[in-house]
Amino acid sequence: MTITNPAGGSAGADYVAGLPIGERPPFPAGGAPSWDIFPYEGDLKVRVLRAPELSEPPREGEDGPEACAQCARPDADFLWTDEHWRLSSMDEPAGLPAVVLLQPRAHHDLLDLPAERSAELGPMLQRVEAALLALGGIGRVHVNRWGDGAAHLHLWLIARPEGMAQLRGSTLPLWMDVLPKPSDEAWAATASRIAAVMAAEGGTAHV
Repeated sequence: MTITNPAGGSAGADYVAGLPIGERPPFPAGGAPSWDIFPYEGDLKVRVLRAPELSEPPREGEDGPEACAQCARPDADFLWTDEHWRLSSMDEPAGLPAVVLLQPRAHHDLLDLPAERSAELGPMLQRVEAALLALGGIGRVHVNRWGDGAAHLHLWLIARPEGMAQLRGSTLPLWMDVLPKPSDEAWAATASRIAAVMAAEGGTAHV
């Protein structure tokens, strides 16, 4: 797929040209550190803004499936798989009830995901969300895609505990980093429950 800018020029480069590179931007009034869902308080500072790195360093798997660690993983590394999709968990417990990653089996990013897989993506996200909600005590499931680390498409589905309104919204991944983590045994048991719910509608559970 080719992307063109019909207006000409480069919106991204024009934006960067106006940034205060080498300076420390101030906290904006009403910005994230003032939100009641922000997990940190005290004497916080915005980092000094570094100059852009061009060309950007390649992501893991940027050179294709032969160089992709995700493509090389066997199905046994995953919670659940089918012909086209695979679902994994984090290797070690995170500070939330459940965190899983959904990815296509074939080596694609979002921009080049084939039409057939694109049509499956919405229903598959619904299916994984339902599996996390089936754990019980889950208030919401957040879906995130960042994509700066790996070229193989992967979407994060992160379960927020029910009633924990302080964890709501875009700061949930920050809370995940600081909250107490479940035991290895509890994390593995949760993974098995998610895999079983997924497999009940097809595919194979591996835990």
